[in-house]
Amino acid sequence: MYRLIHSKKAHDKIMAGLAEALAYAKGRKGRAVTHRVAVPTVDVRAARHKLGMTQRDFVRNFGVSLDTVRNWEQGRRSPEGPARVLFAVIANDPQAVLAVVNR
Repeated sequence: MYRLIHSKKAHDKIMAGLAEALAYAKGRKGRAVTHRVAVPTVDVRAARHKLGMTQRDFVRNFGVSLDTVRNWEQGRRSPEGPARVLFAVIANDPQAVLAVVNR
């Protein structure tokens, strides 16, 4: 059985967040909060090699197009957003990525 713990401070924070979300939804921006995450750039070819994958293997496992992988590796484009995060994880812990992909 769970015990409910009431905290006025937590309640106030939740209510403030809800009020801010409602104001935002109605077009009143209020104070904007931006969170930025610094994700390092990664050598895509080296990251793929750490996984021991060919370009075609990588495409099959991660659902990106072969042209996209080639553009990344040849420097014509750079991964952005989630792809950039994925390569950062591959560069730091390729075995973790393989464990998830091979499930």
